[in-house]
Amino acid sequence: MTTVETFDVLKLTDEARNVVLDALQNEEQSSALALWIEVTGTKGPGYSYDLYFSDLADAPEGAAIGSDGGVTVVVPKASIDRLRGSRLEFAADGGGGLVLVNPNIPTPEEMNPGVPADILALGVEGPTALFAIDVLEKNINPSIASHGGRADLVAMDEEKKVAYIKMSGGCQGCSMSRMTLSQGIETTLREAIPALTGVIDVTDHASGVNPFYTNE
Repeated sequence: MTTVETFDVLKLTDEARNVVLDALQNEEQSSALALWIEVTGTKGPGYSYDLYFSDLADAPEGAAIGSDGGVTVVVPKASIDRLRGSRLEFAADGGGGLVLVNPNIPTPEEMNPGVPADILALGVEGPTALFAIDVLEKNINPSIASHGGRADLVAMDEEKKVAYIKMSGGCQGCSMSRMTLSQGIETTLREAIPALTGVIDVTDHASGVNPFYTNE
């Protein structure tokens, strides 16, 4: 097992450390457990995370492993640079919980993993893209705003006329989101833009709210 020599990825505040230590006392074989922190994707303008206890011996190759005041922390290799400089705090608001304060933000490619990098790099300033944005703002978003939903154009393949749409708010993760896209958004866009050949949903519908912690 290879680990980084210096654990400078993230720090725990005193309150957060005490919360973790108290939780560890309720776990069987707590001496063999470590606090694992990893980036699982994106959520809004930032990252989404997973915090859990798991065996230290299971730490993968290249993970960052270190100790902070008696708490052993494991950060998988893919999350190291995304978490570097972060701070795990305890916030009393809303019943209390751990809050991960991360100075790093996702790249455009991470925010839109379903969009080819070359298409994403084109932006949404092309004529078809601008027209699609206008249709979304005037004809689509007002109708789905009633349940807190919103749809945004994140990329447009101007050559193939393929629109990449990301839903948020009440539409993200909603079981009816696929129907909303196919019967509502896609139909409206195709009627307004006959040359449109495809509408692709790049929303991360798997993102949810973890009651154990929040992120900023």
